[in-house]
Parts: sequence; structure tokens; C-alpha cells
Amino acid sequence: MTAARSATSTPSEVLRVTRNLAIPLEELQWRFTTSGGPGGQHANRSSTRVEVRFDVEGSASLGPRQRARLLERLGPTVRAVSGEQRSQARNREIALHRLADRLAGALRVQHARIPTAPSAAARVRRLEEKRRRSVRKRERAANRDGWD
Repeated sequence: MTAARSATSTPSEVLRVTRNLAIPLEELQWRFTTSGGPGGQHANRSSTRVEVRFDVEGSASLGPRQRARLLERLGPTVRAVSGEQRSQARNREIALHRLADRLAGALRVQHARIPTAPSAAARVRRLEEKRRRSVRKRERAANRDGWD
């Protein structure tokens, strides 16, 4: 038995994206082509390059907020490609992982940064430094007036 999943999987197999989102593999469209570049007979004849697409608009597994966020950030379809490995099964795993990463990244909510106020000690240090600088400049001006 191999660890690689087939493109025609059982209904129980899902792509786990986040804790709240699992996409059934039936909602993914697969495309297999030959990889580009050198490699001889194997590369020229084997369809090892994998492209997996996910239709955001037509998915039944997405909630309304998830769908809106994905449409806003990634568009109506999301695509991931892998053709680096010689094995189609390994390229499938990589493409699925890339797709899950893209979807999870787009679903992540960026919390607004709340700027912090300077501490009381920092305010005191700043004012002390301003006073020292003021005194230094005042002394320079007094010395310059005396030389004229």
C-alpha cells in the first residue's frame, strides 16, 4: 500500500486547510502535464507535472465569510503547481500542500496594531534630554556673544 493519495479518492478524504476548513478532494480539479526542461525519455513521456485548482465560487465547503475573504484576496479560482519531482505522486502532495498554504494564508485575519503610549520614565528621560540640549545651546550662544 502506498502513502500517496489518488486523484479519484473516497468521499472521506479531505484537504485540511485550517481547524475550521476541510475541503473534500472531490472539489479539486487536477491536471497532469509533462514537466519542462531536460530529462530524456522519462521527462518527455511522463505526465509528472501537477496542477490543482480550487473553485472558490462554486465550493460547498466554504462558509460565507471564508468565501468572501478568499474571493477578495485570491480571486474566483486558486491554483497550485508542482513539477520539481520526478514522481507524480510526490508532485501531487507538494501541490496540495501549496494550495492549503495559500488558502490558509488568505484566510488569516490580520489584527490591527494598537500603538502603545510611551512610559512615564521614557517621557521623563526625553524631557531631561531636551533640557540638557537646551542648556548646551544656550551656553554656546552666550560664548559666541562674548567673542564679538
